[in-house]
This record gives sequence, structure tokens and C-alpha cells, in this order.
Amino acid sequence: MKKPWAGRFKGKTSKAVEGFTSSVSFDARLWRYDIEGSIAHAKMLGRQGIIPQRDATLIIKALEEIKEEIEAGKFRFLEGLEDVHMNIEHALIRKVGPIGGMLHTARSRNDQIALDLRLYLRDEIKGIVRLLRSLQRVIVHMAEENIDTIMPGYTHLQRAQPVLLSHHLLAYYEMFERDVERLGDCLKRVNVLPLGSAALAGTSLPVDRGYVAELLGFSAVSENSIDAVSDRDFVIEFLSASSVLMVHLSRLSEEFILWNSAEFGFIELPDAFSTGSSIMPQKKNPDVFELIRGKAGRVFGSLMTLLSMMKALPLAYNRDMQEDKEPLFDAVDTIRSCLSVLNEVMPAVRFKKEAMRRAAEDGFSTATDLAEYLVRKGMPFRDAHRLVGRVVRYCIDRGRSLPDLGIRELRRFSGLFDEDVFHLLSAEGSVNSRSSKGGTSRAEVLKRIKTLKTRLKRI
Repeated sequence: MKKPWAGRFKGKTSKAVEGFTSSVSFDARLWRYDIEGSIAHAKMLGRQGIIPQRDATLIIKALEEIKEEIEAGKFRFLEGLEDVHMNIEHALIRKVGPIGGMLHTARSRNDQIALDLRLYLRDEIKGIVRLLRSLQRVIVHMAEENIDTIMPGYTHLQRAQPVLLSHHLLAYYEMFERDVERLGDCLKRVNVLPLGSAALAGTSLPVDRGYVAELLGFSAVSENSIDAVSDRDFVIEFLSASSVLMVHLSRLSEEFILWNSAEFGFIELPDAFSTGSSIMPQKKNPDVFELIRGKAGRVFGSLMTLLSMMKALPLAYNRDMQEDKEPLFDAVDTIRSCLSVLNEVMPAVRFKKEAMRRAAEDGFSTATDLAEYLVRKGMPFRDAHRLVGRVVRYCIDRGRSLPDLGIRELRRFSGLFDEDVFHLLSAEGSVNSRSSKGGTSRAEVLKRIKTLKTRLKRI
């Protein structure tokens, strides 16, 4: 098979070099986008009279046939043809003869691969956003179903204040909403047409890049041909947003791993989403969540690969940039698999509501409520904080909890205490007192659930 650059060379390419430089083993997944871009390019070439319209029509028909062959599993990608582009071009020329060679008029593999990556990533971002929206719906449903479940909120992994489980779950909705926004913002910079930049300098032929952008659904056309073929910022930005997303998935997974432990005992995982031990018969392991936590590192690694690869590249295209695809593809596959399995496992989790409530009531989780009670009575917060600290110390020394104290004991510390204080010392009283916007009170959480359900219906 002749190389596309064969005219310049006398000798054949070494088999070792062919194997080392070949990318078709992984970039073959771009075939659909390569054909889509080629069809648009052929339409433009014919419309502009750069090639005869009849030849453009013949090329388009042949490309559609190649597409059908790949979909049917009848197409064989060859390593010797190096990449997805040359495999499809080779098949095209075999179908229509030398006319097929007209397709590469006014383009280079440099702007061709930039186009394919942008088309691919545009679709994948939309698919990931759909999975995120689905997970958000799951979370809102779980929050609504558990609106009366109280659990301890934590700081420093120590029980801090009672909160609604619903409120805790909805914190992840907010994280995923930011992820959706980041991906949507990234999409703006992905959706720029590079085709027509050729190798790096543009072309002397009368191409209509605006028409190609219209055919392919791009909202903008690149303004600098050198930048267009050497830019991978859009991949780095996607991987950056993906890394933040994986941080969120990992944090959620970590909590469910902890909650599943005997030490917490807050949840029960269904058998369908758990695994056992090969040696310990009693084990029921949260492997799905552990793998998501572990896979976060793969996506972080993809980001580091792209940053390291691009940091010292001179303009314009360099072969180093072939190394952008495997990390990108791996990150996309990892994110999609994590989101897909979470959409299945999350609704199946059973919360142990009584255990959560007991943990919320244990200790001194309503101490802040006691301090804020004194603030409402006119005491400066710092004074109230110190006073309640002494109350807590008093309880610790006697092995008692705050709700165990009587009004006489409390009044030894301050005459501001009255009978109405005891309502705040209960888990429900504490939770429902947190009525500030965004707080954990039942009324606030229900209001937020209603807003989110309405919003998700419109999306």
C-alpha cells in the first residue's frame, strides 16, 4: 500500500515504524465523525466548483456505503494505513478510483483530526450531561422519599449537627449542577470548526468554511489556521471539568462506603450491586463505589497526560499530539461507565433510618442550637459559645447528654434558659430551626425539591 506521502520517498517505511506510529487501533472509533466531516467537505468542494459536482456526488455516495459497511461489521481497518482517515480514504479510492483522491483537496489530516475530535467530543459531552441529569433526577427522588429521615451532619468526620438526609443528598445535586454548567461552557469552545485550516496556513482554494460549519452544526469558525490545528485546549478543558466531576463521584462513593461499614451502619446495599470475599464468607463489599473512587485517578491521569504533552510543543501540529486520543477516550469511557452504574445502584440503596436518627441524637449535636438560643435572648455569640462549652463539659463529666438536663441545671449556667429551650434540643427541633435559605429545615428542603422537580421537567 502506497503512503499518501510516497512521492517524496524512495524507500519503504519500516514495519517497526509503521507499528509504532499507527493510531488506527484506537482512533478507529472516530470513523463516524471522519465520514460525517468528509461528506460535508465534499458537498462544499462540489458547491464551490473546486471539484466537479458529479464527482462530489459520487464521493458522497461511496462514503455512505463505507459507513454502512462499518456499521455492519464488514469493514477491516488496516494498521499499515496508519489511521482512521487513511483507512477510509483508501476504501473510498478502491470504490471510485482516482476520483476519491479529490476528497482531500483543501484539507490536511491536521485539520481533519481536529474536526473529528471536536465532533466526537461534542456528542460525548451531550451524552455525559444526559447521564448527569438522570443522576440528578435519582437524587431528587431519593431526597423526596427520605424527607423525614434525620442523620448527623459531619465536619472533620465527627458528628456536628443534625441534618435531613434529603439535604445531605441534595448537596450532590448542586455539585452535579456545577459539573453540567462546566461541561456546557466547555462545549462552547469545542463547537468551533477547524476544517479549512489545512496543514497550518489555510488554503489558496476558494473554500466556504461557513457552509461547512452550517452543515456540521458548528456555531463558530476558527479564526487562526495555526491555532486551529495545534489547539487541544478544548480537550484539556474537558478533562479538567471531568476531573472535577470525578472528584464529586469519588466523594459520594466514599460516603456510601463509610455508611455501608459496620462502624456507621447507615445503609444496606442490595446483593445485585455488592460482591463477596473469596475467603471470608460473611463479607458483602461495596465494590462499585470503591471502583468509582479508584477510577477517579484514571481521569486525573488523563488530564496530566494532556497537560504534560502540550506544555512545550512549538506551533503548529506535532506528532506528539497523536497521544491526545487514548487519554481522552479512556476518560470518556470511565465517566460514562461510572455515571451509568450509579444511575442503577443509587435507587437500590436502602437507608437504615433508625440508625441514622440514633447517631444524630447521640452526643452533643444540638450544642450550637443551645448557643443560638442564648443569642436570641440577647447574649453575644462568643459568650454563648463559651457558656455552652461549659455545659457540654458538665455533661461529659457526668456521662449525660444535653436532653438529659433539667431546667434547674441549665439555669445554673444562665438565667436566660427557659422551658422553650427543650424543643431545640431534639433532633427535629434542631433541624427545623435551620430555616435560613439553603438550610436543612424540612420546609426549606421541600421547597428546594419542588423547585428542582420543576426545573428537571423542563430539561
